[in-house]
Amino acid sequence: MTATEQSIDLARAAARAASDKLAQNVTAIDVSERLAITDLFFIASGATERQVNAIADGIEDELHKFDMRPVRREGRSSGRWVLLDYADIVFHIQHEEDRVFYALERLYGDCPVIDLQLAESDPSAKPAEAVEEADTEN
Repeated sequence: MTATEQSIDLARAAARAASDKLAQNVTAIDVSERLAITDLFFIASGATERQVNAIADGIEDELHKFDMRPVRREGRSSGRWVLLDYADIVFHIQHEEDRVFYALERLYGDCPVIDLQLAESDPSAKPAEAVEEADTEN
């Protein structure tokens, strides 16, 4: 089983919205083989609590255009790790420090990474390997 095309398309739209809010290290991981409850984990980070919330708002606004609303939303008040559960995609928008600490990419390192088709010049399109290297440096 792999992620559906609809999930991948929504993740790409969300990636563009996150990039517009200056999200860093935007990535999507196909977890459908390991988790029966969702297709993708979408992970992005922000430098401040305000930016984390702005990224989450941008993603919600973008997916609202597709008549999508989260089933569950957590962490908005603290702004350190906002989780938006859209059933087929679970969005993790994390403060940079929390992202390094929890290292979701490492936990799901054996899962395929989705090409979000962000421009190579886009700073949010930092490859997953670079995130892993940053994790090991800290």
